[in-house]
Amino acid sequence: MTRTKYLPALFATTLLVSGCASQRPEMRAMSQSANPSAVIAAEIAFNRLAQEKGQWTAFRETAAKDAVMFVPEAVVAQAWLKGRADPAKAVTWQPHKAFMSCDGKTGVTAGAWQRPDGAVGYFTTVWQWQPKGAQPADAPPSYMGDGEWRWVVDHGDALTAPRAAPELIETRVASCKGQPNAPLSAPPMGAKMKMGLSRDQSLNFTWIVQSDNSRTVTVRLWNGEAFETVIADAVAAPAA
Repeated sequence: MTRTKYLPALFATTLLVSGCASQRPEMRAMSQSANPSAVIAAEIAFNRLAQEKGQWTAFRETAAKDAVMFVPEAVVAQAWLKGRADPAKAVTWQPHKAFMSCDGKTGVTAGAWQRPDGAVGYFTTVWQWQPKGAQPADAPPSYMGDGEWRWVVDHGDALTAPRAAPELIETRVASCKGQPNAPLSAPPMGAKMKMGLSRDQSLNFTWIVQSDNSRTVTVRLWNGEAFETVIADAVAAPAA
């Protein structure tokens, strides 16, 4: 999400996950616990925190420890944010869409932002449920337990005109049928690339940053037979 005049786009490193694709019976049960409204609530709370406590304070308090920011070069988010003063007035934003993995532990929100100077743009945020403390050894894959949502990818760019707000936030959950296997590919020559997977592999995202700092961000959702691209963002190289 581009939130200040610096136009930073925020990312996280790959979700380090163990595949659960072979556990199809459990996946069929998991769809009952997947709740896209949970990441919508996390996004709304993130925005509220920025208004109440300050923009960069909100980023520090909600980011995963391995989150990465692009300013436009890639930096470790928590290191870049450490000690950074909040702007006098924070950017505001609203989710328009939400996508979620079958197991309910990874979600993606997308929407619009507005800066105090009148600039507008869009964002895509990937969220991961991060448990607190030890989890029961016999817990099913859909078990949430005590924990919190942390953003692991936050990306966006400016627009010349604002995105229209929908009457209702669009939501969609990945299918729990079949055996999703995310395609693997090498980065283009001279580019940096990272792919993230939900724990059950039913949702994946990929970012690619070219040598000129242009980038693409893609989010794919499993439909029971194949992956569908639900988000495909492209950001041009920064002006020299």
